[in-house]
Amino acid sequence: MRTSAFRAPVARALLITAVALTAACTPLRVVTHSVSTTEARVPTGRYQLDPHHWSITFDIDHFKYSRFTMRFDRATAQLDWNEGGLDRSAVAVTIDAGSIDTNVPLLDRMVKGPDMFDVSRYPEIKFVSTRFERTGDASGKLTGDLTIHGTTQPVTLEVTFNGFAPDPLTKQDTLGFSADGRFSRAKFGLSTWYPAVGDDVHVRIQAEYVKPLAGAEAPTSSTSLNDQAAVQSRMTLPLSPESMVAKARS
Repeated sequence: MRTSAFRAPVARALLITAVALTAACTPLRVVTHSVSTTEARVPTGRYQLDPHHWSITFDIDHFKYSRFTMRFDRATAQLDWNEGGLDRSAVAVTIDAGSIDTNVPLLDRMVKGPDMFDVSRYPEIKFVSTRFERTGDASGKLTGDLTIHGTTQPVTLEVTFNGFAPDPLTKQDTLGFSADGRFSRAKFGLSTWYPAVGDDVHVRIQAEYVKPLAGAEAPTSSTSLNDQAAVQSRMTLPLSPESMVAKARS
């Protein structure tokens, strides 16, 4: 009995050692990657928002306690990258207003309702760029027309071009951007719940744009937002963690 009690932990230790040695011998390659902010290196043409790598959030004052953050779950966008880089390029974004996510189901319904976004009448939020003013080698102020609740107002975003390179996994030409801006919701007719809910809306955006795969169907302006998202999803190559590991091993 004493012998078996001694052998059990020894066997476990040997098994752990064997597993560790096997893992160490697995030809798993760590994917390394670098991007360039040299705009002249970016191929011209139309890029689509990568449906798997983006985020758009709004945050707003809540009773002076904190900035309450909400996000959108569905959006499409296209970037026309022209010769001249940031100064000559244009972007258009369409957000599904009904995809607002506050992490509070009751509040979701209130924000989507007639007192705020009224998504049954105004289902989309749109931004179309009109002007770019450079402030740095890879940054600038992007002004555009923002349409919310049927009202259009100019809004300026501080934009940073994070870089370009072919994606190491999908091989698609990919560009990355960060953007930050603010607007008054009252200017869009959205003054409900003020001053309990503040007027100043802070916008944060992270976005990757990809060149469509050869032969892929491009979404059109007449295509619904959900259908556009489905088309864009087919234009990219989403990889699960398992497939990423398998690709790295190959």
